[in-house]
Amino acid sequence: MPDCPADRRYFRSACLAALLGLCLALPAVADEGAAEALLARYDRFPHAEVVDQGSEPVLDHVVGLGPIQKVRGDWRLEDSERLTGQLSRYTWRIVDGFSSRALFEDATAEVEAMPGSELLYACEARSCGRSVQWANRVFHQRVLYGTESSQRYRVYALRDGDREQRLVMYASARTSDRQYLHMELLTVRGEGSATP
Repeated sequence: MPDCPADRRYFRSACLAALLGLCLALPAVADEGAAEALLARYDRFPHAEVVDQGSEPVLDHVVGLGPIQKVRGDWRLEDSERLTGQLSRYTWRIVDGFSSRALFEDATAEVEAMPGSELLYACEARSCGRSVQWANRVFHQRVLYGTESSQRYRVYALRDGDREQRLVMYASARTSDRQYLHMELLTVRGEGSATP
């Protein structure tokens, strides 16, 4: 502790400011859940280049809970739900010899270990439907178009107290150096309803 009264006052003020800053930061840390931490970690992964990223409020956002297929000449999801809330989206290109499939499987294992995590839908390869339709119609990211055999898709419901979220994960690859991973996190607000 400084000897001079003026230095002591400055030291005390600096300590109080630091303590106040810590207290103000705590709610932000508490608000960040496991899913947000997962997205942030992948966003900092040195072998993942950001292709697109954004966050926005959404109204009646469609979350696919079934394969995409052609019905009476129109492409649509076999099953889905519409939810309102805050949506964060990330699309990464996986580089340096890493594969989107390996990262997808790592993320899947981590999400399934989270308390309150429930798998709502999963598909792989051709059972998901056409990759080009997932890329263009569902995610609006044409870079995600890959081979049908390479695609993987999961939707999880995450519940933590009163907060409910949907985590969507999609992986695809066109070639060994065109590997992509896409994740969406929707924090639900209000009532969601399933589509017919």
